[in-house]
Amino acid sequence: MTERHAILTVWESGFDWSPGADVDHTDVHVEGAVAVTFASRVWESPVVELPFAATELIPSWNARTPAGTWLLVEGRVGEEDVWGPWFTFARWAEDDPTGESPVTRTTVRDQHLESGRVETDTWLAAPGHGVERWQLRLTALALPCDEIVWPTVTLVAGAASRFDIRPDEPTSVRGVGRGSEVAVPPHSQRLHVDTFPEWDNGGQSWCSPTSTTMLLEHWGRGPEPDEVAWVGHAVDPEVVHAVRRVFDRAYGGAGNWAFNTAYAGSRGLRAYVTRLRDLGEAEAFVAAGVPLVVSVTFREDELDGAGYATSGHLLTIVGFTAEGDVVSNDPNSHRIASNDEVRTVYAREQFERVWLGSDGGLAYVMHPRDVALPAPPSEPNWV
Repeated sequence: MTERHAILTVWESGFDWSPGADVDHTDVHVEGAVAVTFASRVWESPVVELPFAATELIPSWNARTPAGTWLLVEGRVGEEDVWGPWFTFARWAEDDPTGESPVTRTTVRDQHLESGRVETDTWLAAPGHGVERWQLRLTALALPCDEIVWPTVTLVAGAASRFDIRPDEPTSVRGVGRGSEVAVPPHSQRLHVDTFPEWDNGGQSWCSPTSTTMLLEHWGRGPEPDEVAWVGHAVDPEVVHAVRRVFDRAYGGAGNWAFNTAYAGSRGLRAYVTRLRDLGEAEAFVAAGVPLVVSVTFREDELDGAGYATSGHLLTIVGFTAEGDVVSNDPNSHRIASNDEVRTVYAREQFERVWLGSDGGLAYVMHPRDVALPAPPSEPNWV
Protein backbone atom coordinates (compact mmCIF):
# COMPACT_ATOMS: atom_id res chain seq x y z
CA MET A 1 0.00 0.00 0.00
CA THR A 2 1.27 3.47 -0.84
CA GLU A 3 1.43 6.29 1.69
CA ARG A 4 -1.89 6.73 3.48
CA HIS A 5 -1.48 8.80 6.61
CA ALA A 6 -4.56 10.23 8.34
CA ILE A 7 -5.15 11.28 11.93
CA LEU A 8 -8.43 12.66 13.25
CA THR A 9 -8.22 14.70 16.46
CA VAL A 10 -11.46 15.40 18.32
CA TRP A 11 -12.41 17.57 21.31
CA GLU A 12 -15.78 17.05 22.95
CA SER A 13 -15.15 18.71 26.32
CA GLY A 14 -12.88 21.28 27.89
CA PHE A 15 -14.29 24.22 25.96
CA ASP A 16 -13.01 26.93 28.28
CA TRP A 17 -13.99 30.19 26.65
CA SER A 18 -12.05 33.41 27.20
CA PRO A 19 -13.66 36.86 26.94
CA GLY A 20 -12.95 38.55 23.61
CA ALA A 21 -13.09 42.10 22.32
CA ASP A 22 -16.24 43.40 20.66
CA VAL A 23 -16.28 42.69 16.93
CA ASP A 24 -17.72 44.97 14.23
CA HIS A 25 -18.93 42.92 11.26
CA THR A 26 -20.58 43.96 8.00
CA ASP A 27 -22.28 41.16 6.08
CA VAL A 28 -21.15 41.75 2.51
CA HIS A 29 -23.61 39.13 1.27
CA VAL A 30 -26.64 41.17 2.38
CA GLU A 31 -27.47 44.16 0.21
CA GLY A 32 -27.35 47.42 2.14
CA ALA A 33 -25.97 45.81 5.30
CA VAL A 34 -24.29 48.04 7.85
CA ALA A 35 -21.69 47.24 10.49
CA VAL A 36 -23.06 45.42 13.53
CA THR A 37 -21.21 45.13 16.83
CA PHE A 38 -21.05 41.69 18.44
CA ALA A 39 -19.82 40.59 21.84
CA SER A 40 -17.35 37.71 21.59
CA ARG A 41 -15.58 34.96 23.45
CA VAL A 42 -12.81 32.69 22.19
CA TRP A 43 -11.68 29.07 22.47
CA GLU A 44 -8.38 27.82 21.09
CA SER A 45 -7.68 24.14 20.68
CA PRO A 46 -4.50 22.60 22.02
CA VAL A 47 -1.71 22.45 19.47
CA VAL A 48 -1.69 19.14 17.58
CA GLU A 49 1.77 17.80 16.66
CA LEU A 50 1.78 15.33 13.78
CA PRO A 51 4.14 12.38 13.21
CA PHE A 52 4.10 13.20 9.47
CA ALA A 53 3.90 16.33 7.34
CA ALA A 54 0.25 16.53 6.26
CA THR A 55 -0.80 17.97 2.94
CA GLU A 56 -4.30 18.89 4.05
CA LEU A 57 -6.38 19.75 7.10
CA ILE A 58 -10.19 19.54 7.21
CA PRO A 59 -12.06 20.98 10.22
CA SER A 60 -15.42 19.90 11.64
CA TRP A 61 -17.64 21.23 14.42
CA ASN A 62 -20.98 20.45 16.04
CA ALA A 63 -22.70 23.45 17.55
CA ARG A 64 -25.98 25.27 18.11
CA THR A 65 -26.31 28.97 17.38
CA PRO A 66 -29.36 30.55 19.05
CA ALA A 67 -30.99 33.56 17.37
CA GLY A 68 -28.56 36.47 17.06
CA THR A 69 -25.39 34.35 17.38
CA TRP A 70 -22.78 32.79 15.10
CA LEU A 71 -19.33 31.19 15.04
CA LEU A 72 -16.09 32.24 13.41
CA VAL A 73 -13.97 29.14 12.72
CA GLU A 74 -10.25 29.73 12.11
CA GLY A 75 -7.11 27.66 11.81
CA ARG A 76 -3.36 27.96 11.59
CA VAL A 77 -0.62 25.56 10.58
CA GLY A 78 3.07 25.32 11.31
CA GLU A 79 6.13 23.66 9.83
CA GLU A 80 9.60 23.45 11.33
CA ASP A 81 9.64 26.25 13.93
CA VAL A 82 7.38 28.68 12.09
CA TRP A 83 3.65 29.27 12.57
CA GLY A 84 1.63 30.74 9.76
CA PRO A 85 -1.05 33.38 10.41
CA TRP A 86 -4.61 32.52 11.39
CA PHE A 87 -6.91 31.99 8.41
CA THR A 88 -10.70 31.68 8.20
CA PHE A 89 -12.47 28.39 7.59
CA ALA A 90 -16.01 29.67 8.07
CA ARG A 91 -18.48 32.21 9.34
CA TRP A 92 -21.16 29.77 10.41
CA ALA A 93 -24.65 29.74 11.84
CA GLU A 94 -27.44 27.18 11.74
CA ASP A 95 -29.85 29.52 9.96
CA ASP A 96 -29.51 32.40 7.49
CA PRO A 97 -30.41 36.11 7.59
CA THR A 98 -33.96 35.42 6.37
CA GLY A 99 -34.38 33.38 9.55
CA GLU A 100 -32.67 33.80 12.92
CA SER A 101 -29.03 34.27 11.93
CA PRO A 102 -27.46 37.74 12.05
CA VAL A 103 -24.90 36.75 9.37
CA THR A 104 -24.69 34.78 6.14
CA ARG A 105 -23.21 31.30 6.43
CA THR A 106 -20.10 31.39 4.26
CA THR A 107 -16.48 30.57 3.68
CA VAL A 108 -13.97 33.23 2.60
CA ARG A 109 -12.37 33.30 -0.83
CA ASP A 110 -8.79 34.11 -1.87
CA GLN A 111 -6.85 33.06 1.22
CA HIS A 112 -3.48 32.21 -0.30
CA LEU A 113 -0.20 32.01 1.61
CA GLU A 114 3.27 30.83 0.64
CA SER A 115 2.71 27.65 2.66
CA GLY A 116 -0.70 26.83 1.18
CA ARG A 117 -4.26 27.99 0.72
CA VAL A 118 -7.82 27.55 1.95
CA GLU A 119 -9.86 25.69 -0.67
CA THR A 120 -13.45 26.25 0.56
CA ASP A 121 -13.54 23.78 3.49
CA THR A 122 -9.93 22.53 3.45
CA TRP A 123 -6.41 23.79 4.08
CA LEU A 124 -4.15 22.54 1.26
CA ALA A 125 -0.38 22.74 1.69
CA ALA A 126 1.61 24.22 -1.19
CA PRO A 127 4.12 22.00 -3.02
CA GLY A 128 7.23 21.60 -0.90
CA HIS A 129 5.35 22.50 2.28
CA GLY A 130 3.53 20.44 4.89
CA VAL A 131 1.50 20.69 8.08
CA GLU A 132 3.63 19.52 11.00
CA ARG A 133 1.40 21.08 13.66
CA TRP A 134 -1.98 22.74 13.61
CA GLN A 135 -4.50 24.51 15.79
CA LEU A 136 -8.13 25.62 15.50
CA ARG A 137 -9.76 28.69 17.03
CA LEU A 138 -13.49 29.29 17.50
CA THR A 139 -14.91 32.71 18.25
CA ALA A 140 -18.50 32.76 19.50
CA LEU A 141 -20.29 36.00 18.62
CA ALA A 142 -23.60 37.33 19.90
CA LEU A 143 -25.63 40.50 19.81
CA PRO A 144 -24.96 42.36 23.06
CA CYS A 145 -27.68 42.22 25.70
CA ASP A 146 -27.97 41.95 29.48
CA GLU A 147 -27.94 38.13 29.46
CA ILE A 148 -26.30 36.73 26.34
CA VAL A 149 -27.24 33.23 25.21
CA TRP A 150 -24.02 32.07 23.55
CA PRO A 151 -23.54 29.40 20.90
CA THR A 152 -22.94 25.96 22.40
CA VAL A 153 -20.22 23.71 20.97
CA THR A 154 -20.20 19.96 21.55
CA LEU A 155 -17.49 18.81 19.13
CA VAL A 156 -14.51 20.26 17.31
CA ALA A 157 -12.32 18.09 15.08
CA GLY A 158 -9.57 18.23 12.52
CA ALA A 159 -8.59 15.56 10.00
CA ALA A 160 -4.96 15.87 8.92
CA SER A 161 -3.83 13.61 6.10
CA ARG A 162 -1.14 12.80 3.59
CA PHE A 163 -2.15 10.33 0.88
CA ASP A 164 -0.33 9.27 -2.27
CA ILE A 165 -2.39 6.58 -3.97
CA ARG A 166 -1.25 5.27 -7.35
CA PRO A 167 -3.79 4.57 -10.12
CA ASP A 168 -2.64 0.92 -10.19
CA GLU A 169 -3.12 0.38 -6.45
CA PRO A 170 -4.56 -3.10 -5.73
CA THR A 171 -8.17 -3.26 -4.55
CA SER A 172 -8.63 -3.82 -0.82
CA VAL A 173 -9.36 -7.29 0.50
CA ARG A 174 -13.04 -7.99 1.13
CA GLY A 175 -13.75 -7.86 4.85
CA VAL A 176 -16.28 -7.78 7.67
CA GLY A 177 -18.96 -5.83 5.80
CA ARG A 178 -19.78 -8.49 3.22
CA GLY A 179 -23.47 -9.30 3.16
CA SER A 180 -24.39 -6.36 5.43
CA GLU A 181 -26.73 -3.55 4.44
CA VAL A 182 -28.15 -0.69 6.50
CA ALA A 183 -31.74 0.33 5.70
CA VAL A 184 -31.35 3.98 4.71
CA PRO A 185 -34.32 5.90 3.21
CA PRO A 186 -33.64 6.83 -0.45
CA HIS A 187 -33.79 10.38 -1.76
CA SER A 188 -33.11 11.53 -5.31
CA GLN A 189 -31.62 14.97 -5.87
CA ARG A 190 -33.08 14.82 -9.40
CA LEU A 191 -36.56 15.47 -7.98
CA HIS A 192 -35.40 19.03 -7.29
CA VAL A 193 -33.80 19.99 -10.60
CA ASP A 194 -34.77 23.56 -11.57
CA THR A 195 -36.20 24.35 -8.13
CA PHE A 196 -34.84 27.06 -5.83
CA PRO A 197 -32.28 28.28 -8.41
CA GLU A 198 -30.83 30.73 -5.87
CA TRP A 199 -29.21 27.70 -4.23
CA ASP A 200 -26.89 26.48 -6.98
CA ASN A 201 -29.48 25.61 -9.64
CA GLY A 202 -31.58 23.25 -7.59
CA GLY A 203 -31.16 19.50 -7.49
CA GLN A 204 -28.57 19.42 -10.25
CA SER A 205 -25.93 20.04 -7.56
CA TRP A 206 -27.60 18.94 -4.33
CA CYS A 207 -25.87 15.58 -3.87
CA SER A 208 -24.31 16.40 -0.51
CA PRO A 209 -27.38 17.66 1.39
CA THR A 210 -29.49 14.90 -0.22
CA SER A 211 -27.04 12.28 1.09
CA THR A 212 -26.91 13.99 4.49
CA THR A 213 -30.71 13.96 4.62
CA MET A 214 -30.75 10.22 3.99
CA LEU A 215 -28.51 9.58 6.99
CA LEU A 216 -30.43 12.00 9.21
CA GLU A 217 -33.68 10.20 8.43
CA HIS A 218 -32.05 6.83 9.01
CA TRP A 219 -31.11 7.95 12.53
CA GLY A 220 -34.52 9.56 13.15
CA ARG A 221 -33.10 13.09 13.18
CA GLY A 222 -34.68 14.55 10.07
CA PRO A 223 -36.76 17.75 10.24
CA GLU A 224 -40.39 17.63 11.34
CA PRO A 225 -43.26 18.75 9.04
CA ASP A 226 -43.55 22.15 10.72
CA GLU A 227 -39.83 22.80 10.10
CA VAL A 228 -40.16 22.24 6.36
CA ALA A 229 -43.53 23.94 5.81
CA TRP A 230 -41.74 27.00 4.38
CA VAL A 231 -40.61 24.90 1.37
CA GLY A 232 -44.12 25.12 -0.08
CA HIS A 233 -44.40 21.69 -1.68
CA ALA A 234 -44.53 18.04 -0.63
CA VAL A 235 -41.72 16.65 -2.83
CA ASP A 236 -39.07 15.63 -0.31
CA PRO A 237 -39.04 19.05 1.41
CA GLU A 238 -36.52 17.66 3.93
CA VAL A 239 -33.86 17.83 1.21
CA VAL A 240 -34.63 21.47 0.47
CA HIS A 241 -34.47 22.23 4.19
CA ALA A 242 -31.00 20.68 4.33
CA VAL A 243 -29.84 22.73 1.33
CA ARG A 244 -30.85 25.95 3.03
CA ARG A 245 -28.97 24.91 6.19
CA VAL A 246 -25.71 23.95 4.45
CA PHE A 247 -25.51 26.47 1.61
CA ASP A 248 -22.16 28.29 1.45
CA ARG A 249 -22.67 31.72 -0.06
CA ALA A 250 -19.07 32.46 -1.13
CA TYR A 251 -18.60 28.95 -2.52
CA GLY A 252 -22.00 29.19 -4.15
CA GLY A 253 -23.01 25.61 -3.41
CA ALA A 254 -24.39 23.10 -0.93
CA GLY A 255 -21.38 20.78 -1.01
CA ASN A 256 -19.25 22.30 1.75
CA TRP A 257 -18.15 19.19 3.69
CA ALA A 258 -17.91 20.80 7.12
CA PHE A 259 -21.23 22.62 6.68
CA ASN A 260 -22.98 19.32 5.98
CA THR A 261 -21.59 17.61 9.07
CA ALA A 262 -22.30 20.75 11.12
CA TYR A 263 -25.94 20.57 9.99
CA ALA A 264 -26.11 16.94 11.11
CA GLY A 265 -24.50 17.98 14.39
CA SER A 266 -27.13 20.68 14.92
CA ARG A 267 -29.75 17.93 14.68
CA GLY A 268 -28.22 15.89 17.47
CA LEU A 269 -25.81 13.59 15.65
CA ARG A 270 -22.10 13.33 16.33
CA ALA A 271 -20.72 14.25 12.93
CA TYR A 272 -17.39 15.05 11.32
CA VAL A 273 -15.38 14.83 8.10
CA THR A 274 -12.44 12.44 7.73
CA ARG A 275 -10.56 10.38 5.17
CA LEU A 276 -10.63 6.60 5.09
CA ARG A 277 -7.83 4.50 3.60
CA ASP A 278 -9.86 1.92 1.67
CA LEU A 279 -13.17 0.06 1.50
CA GLY A 280 -12.00 -2.30 4.23
CA GLU A 281 -12.35 0.60 6.67
CA ALA A 282 -15.75 1.50 5.22
CA GLU A 283 -16.84 -2.13 5.70
CA ALA A 284 -16.07 -1.84 9.41
CA PHE A 285 -18.57 1.03 9.67
CA VAL A 286 -21.28 -0.82 7.78
CA ALA A 287 -20.75 -3.93 9.90
CA ALA A 288 -21.27 -1.70 12.96
CA GLY A 289 -24.55 -0.41 11.44
CA VAL A 290 -23.15 3.04 10.54
CA PRO A 291 -23.68 4.17 6.91
CA LEU A 292 -21.35 6.77 5.40
CA VAL A 293 -21.49 9.67 2.97
CA VAL A 294 -18.49 9.65 0.63
CA SER A 295 -17.11 11.74 -2.24
CA VAL A 296 -16.32 10.34 -5.70
CA THR A 297 -14.99 11.64 -9.01
CA PHE A 298 -15.16 9.71 -12.29
CA ARG A 299 -15.71 9.59 -16.03
CA GLU A 300 -18.85 7.79 -17.13
CA ASP A 301 -16.85 4.76 -18.26
CA GLU A 302 -15.10 4.44 -14.90
CA LEU A 303 -18.14 3.42 -12.82
CA ASP A 304 -20.46 0.96 -14.51
CA GLY A 305 -24.13 1.47 -13.75
CA ALA A 306 -23.90 5.10 -12.65
CA GLY A 307 -25.04 6.58 -15.95
CA TYR A 308 -23.24 9.89 -15.52
CA ALA A 309 -19.82 11.49 -15.09
CA THR A 310 -18.80 13.85 -12.29
CA SER A 311 -15.95 16.11 -11.21
CA GLY A 312 -17.15 15.73 -7.61
CA HIS A 313 -20.19 13.95 -6.23
CA LEU A 314 -21.42 12.83 -2.79
CA LEU A 315 -23.29 9.56 -2.31
CA THR A 316 -23.68 6.99 0.45
CA ILE A 317 -22.20 3.62 1.30
CA VAL A 318 -25.02 1.69 2.96
CA GLY A 319 -23.85 -1.89 2.48
CA PHE A 320 -21.81 -4.55 0.74
CA THR A 321 -22.96 -7.56 -1.22
CA ALA A 322 -21.83 -11.06 -0.32
CA GLU A 323 -19.16 -10.64 -3.01
CA GLY A 324 -17.93 -7.40 -1.44
CA ASP A 325 -19.36 -4.96 -3.98
CA VAL A 326 -20.65 -1.60 -2.75
CA VAL A 327 -24.33 -0.93 -2.10
CA SER A 328 -24.98 2.80 -2.40
CA ASN A 329 -27.92 5.12 -2.10
CA ASP A 330 -26.80 7.38 -4.93
CA PRO A 331 -28.80 10.63 -4.95
CA ASN A 332 -28.10 11.18 -8.66
CA SER A 333 -30.28 8.09 -9.28
CA HIS A 334 -28.97 7.42 -12.81
CA ARG A 335 -30.20 10.93 -13.74
CA ILE A 336 -33.76 9.72 -13.23
CA ALA A 337 -36.02 11.79 -10.96
CA SER A 338 -37.21 8.93 -8.77
CA ASN A 339 -36.43 7.71 -5.28
CA ASP A 340 -36.93 4.18 -6.63
CA GLU A 341 -33.74 4.59 -8.69
CA VAL A 342 -31.48 5.58 -5.79
CA ARG A 343 -30.23 2.21 -4.53
CA THR A 344 -27.37 0.99 -6.74
CA VAL A 345 -24.70 -1.71 -6.56
CA TYR A 346 -21.23 -0.70 -7.78
CA ALA A 347 -18.30 -3.00 -8.52
CA ARG A 348 -15.84 -2.89 -5.64
CA GLU A 349 -12.70 -2.33 -7.73
CA GLN A 350 -14.23 0.52 -9.72
CA PHE A 351 -15.85 2.19 -6.73
CA GLU A 352 -12.71 2.12 -4.58
CA ARG A 353 -10.69 3.67 -7.41
CA VAL A 354 -13.08 6.59 -8.00
CA TRP A 355 -13.52 7.15 -4.25
CA LEU A 356 -9.88 7.04 -3.22
CA GLY A 357 -8.54 9.02 -6.16
CA SER A 358 -4.99 10.10 -5.33
CA ASP A 359 -5.62 11.70 -1.96
CA GLY A 360 -7.91 9.44 0.03
CA GLY A 361 -11.49 8.38 0.59
CA LEU A 362 -13.31 11.39 1.95
CA ALA A 363 -16.21 10.48 4.25
CA TYR A 364 -18.83 12.06 6.50
CA VAL A 365 -19.19 10.08 9.72
CA MET A 366 -22.62 10.73 11.32
CA HIS A 367 -24.04 8.73 14.20
CA PRO A 368 -25.90 9.09 17.50
CA ARG A 369 -23.59 9.19 20.49
CA ASP A 370 -25.06 5.97 21.86
CA VAL A 371 -24.17 4.07 18.67
CA ALA A 372 -20.57 2.87 18.94
CA LEU A 373 -18.18 3.15 16.03
CA PRO A 374 -15.83 0.29 15.12
CA ALA A 375 -12.43 0.21 16.78
CA PRO A 376 -10.12 2.67 14.96
CA PRO A 377 -6.72 1.71 13.52
CA SER A 378 -3.46 2.49 15.32
CA GLU A 379 -3.16 5.76 13.36
CA PRO A 380 -6.75 6.80 14.12
CA ASN A 381 -8.71 8.46 11.33
CA TRP A 382 -11.92 8.14 13.35
CA VAL A 383 -12.66 8.36 17.05
